[in-house]
Amino acid sequence: MRLRLVAFFIFLSSLLAAQPGGGGPGGGGDPDVPIGGIEILIAVGALFGAKKAFHHRKK
Repeated sequence: MRLRLVAFFIFLSSLLAAQPGGGGPGGGGDPDVPIGGIEILIAVGALFGAKKAFHHRKK
């Protein structure tokens, strides 16, 4: 289980690597990217919280 978690975070970190911006002030991001890094982090946090709540309720 721990190996899967470590592998997941290594894979996730490669997806969240910083990329160069648009070049100007407030250059924005790539408009073709539907999900950014912060959305992934929020989703992972929500899933972790749901798992903790499920296990706490199960006891």
